[in-house]
Amino acid sequence: MIPFLGLQQQHEELLPELLARLTTVLRTATFVGGPELEAFEREFGGFCGSSHCAGVGSGTDALRFVFLALGVGPGDEVITVAQTFVATTEAITQAGGTIRLVDIDPSTHTLDPRQLEAAVTPRTVGVVPVHLYGRPADMDPILDVASRHALWVVEDAAQAHGARYKGRAVGTIGDAGCFSFYPAKNLGACGDAGAVVSADARLIERVRLLRDHGQEAKYVHRVEGYTGRLDAIQAAILRVKLQHLAAWNEMRRRAAAWYDEALEGIAGIEAPLEPDYAKSVFHLYAVQAEDRDGLRMALTAAGIGVGMHYPTPVHLQEAYGHLGHGVGAFPVAERIASRTLSLPMFPALTRAQVAEVVAAVRRFCGAEAAPVSD
Repeated sequence: MIPFLGLQQQHEELLPELLARLTTVLRTATFVGGPELEAFEREFGGFCGSSHCAGVGSGTDALRFVFLALGVGPGDEVITVAQTFVATTEAITQAGGTIRLVDIDPSTHTLDPRQLEAAVTPRTVGVVPVHLYGRPADMDPILDVASRHALWVVEDAAQAHGARYKGRAVGTIGDAGCFSFYPAKNLGACGDAGAVVSADARLIERVRLLRDHGQEAKYVHRVEGYTGRLDAIQAAILRVKLQHLAAWNEMRRRAAAWYDEALEGIAGIEAPLEPDYAKSVFHLYAVQAEDRDGLRMALTAAGIGVGMHYPTPVHLQEAYGHLGHGVGAFPVAERIASRTLSLPMFPALTRAQVAEVVAAVRRFCGAEAAPVSD
């Protein structure tokens, strides 16, 4: 068996560190706010190279609270991609905005800057590029369009902790960056958690108000808010894992290089592209397969864990039928959604495991075996 995520092994290796930190939280009985949260905000902000960070209850909270803090409301359009996890779009709607979708680039599978300009209307207030699978979107042309139309840019970096665009950490390039610490992420909590980073202190202050019922002090409510706090136990867990994140990301990149080499030349399989401007962190290693469903079943039967991210693009989800987009509205997103399969990817993935996965892919595709070298 080769797992898809390998979380059990990760937690087993970290168990002494995790238990020691959790014991501290339990003994102090400070479960909401307090020193663990404050320390994590400083440390994760520092990791990203951002001067301000606010921990929140989930990646969805991070997006929603930023949109609210930016003043998104009825009639305001926010542009994002047709191929992403639904949290990106539901946060726009829940903040009161209107979703305006664009297609993705056929090579990078991130927002296609060439289509962005045409999507801007007089009602557009912002753009949300998604750094999908840990691969940075092409930010410079996105920022150029945004600047010319006076739009804010919020990066959905939920899958891209530590990824870089032309040497800059994602999440720090636009007006704010939003991260998820869902357990499967490169930096994952043991439950739901998220964070916002920004150079804008007032924006972060507003997010902190929104996450805690609008309170600036106990029972002093400046605005109506929400329950969207990052609790101390999750912050403590994340502090332990953050110390290992840079090394884990490099291990993911190593595994991705093994995959790239071994998959080369297999007909019907396309390895993910890493653009010249990007340093990806491979939250997922998502290939394109002509017979995606057949390959998925073959790998599963061989005891190899796989994932599908995401088989139905946003505009074809029942929840977004009201947007009025039918099949063919965003052809690149639709094609990618029908072909994408995520292979096992986690820091401790070994060269032998990669070789076993690729051997199973080759058997399914009828390709001859090839070695995986260092």
